[in-house]
Amino acid sequence: MSQLKVSPGRATLAEIARDASVSMSTVSKVLNGRAGVSDAVRERIEGLLHTAGYSRRGSSHEQGKLIELVFDNIDSEWSLQIIRGVEAVARENGLSVILTESGSHLLVAPDWIDGILRRQPVGVVLLFSNLSVDHKRQLATRNIPFVVLDPAGDPDPDVSSVGSGNWSGGLAATRHLVELGHRRIALVSGPQEMLCSRARLSGYRSGLEEAGIPFDPTLIDGGRFHYEDGVAAGMRLLTLPDRPTAIFAGNDLQAFGVYEAARLLGLVVPDDISVVGFDDVPSASWMGPKLTTVRQPLIEMAEQATRLVLALRDDPHRKLVRIDLATSLVVRESTAPPKA
Repeated sequence: MSQLKVSPGRATLAEIARDASVSMSTVSKVLNGRAGVSDAVRERIEGLLHTAGYSRRGSSHEQGKLIELVFDNIDSEWSLQIIRGVEAVARENGLSVILTESGSHLLVAPDWIDGILRRQPVGVVLLFSNLSVDHKRQLATRNIPFVVLDPAGDPDPDVSSVGSGNWSGGLAATRHLVELGHRRIALVSGPQEMLCSRARLSGYRSGLEEAGIPFDPTLIDGGRFHYEDGVAAGMRLLTLPDRPTAIFAGNDLQAFGVYEAARLLGLVVPDDISVVGFDDVPSASWMGPKLTTVRQPLIEMAEQATRLVLALRDDPHRKLVRIDLATSLVVRESTAPPKA
């Protein structure tokens, strides 16, 4: 790699072009995410930009009036709640929101960064945690702040993030069922590689331990937070010889699937099986019976993440933070004491 001949933090684009042995237009293409540059040259220029501590100069007015929201997929009420929260804060600040769908919650497609570098948004809200070192550097050199929302994993110390009290939510759901008199309480978990799933499972186990109820691994099923997972897990759990009297689902979609499994088996919620969800999406209160669930403040989380992005734009040296908003149990009609 070429060696930088100027003092770190003081490099100009002309000096970077000289040290990379390329033209100014080539450096400009890399900075703006345009095509027409080989991978090797692009990597060399990115390395020099980082080593020099280069940061795009100029005001935020030179950037597009956009907040970019990067999703793994946009196919559920959960996603719509996030969009509403980001859009509300963007509108307050005279900005528009652009949505990017890329990869999965844990395995984001590598090309998501290219569009962001081309569009030069004011900031980015990311719905995934595995941000590479190169991507962080690319965003830093363009003065594009970012915040991770609802982290799938444990964000790096140099990343600001906004999440919720997943452990306390799992504990509250389990305590509620215990207080109703349930002892056979099953869990339909989410993906175990996701931090929120592990935290909800840990809260569930703490609730059982607190009540002196032994943990029974046969009462644990899993999935990907999809409706179909709830149906499949519900069919297995509700046909056990000693079936559970209550099921705590990792999200509302899985809880809706448990409802369907119970219907297919001729069981009635909550007479034969109590069900608790997680998220409190709008349709939770439309179900029959209305779903008891742990409210995750999705809109507020998205608003907080967007405000944090704008604060980082205004003060790039602002201290990085991890914010967890409180969850709360919403008791409706899907839970009742077990049959005698």
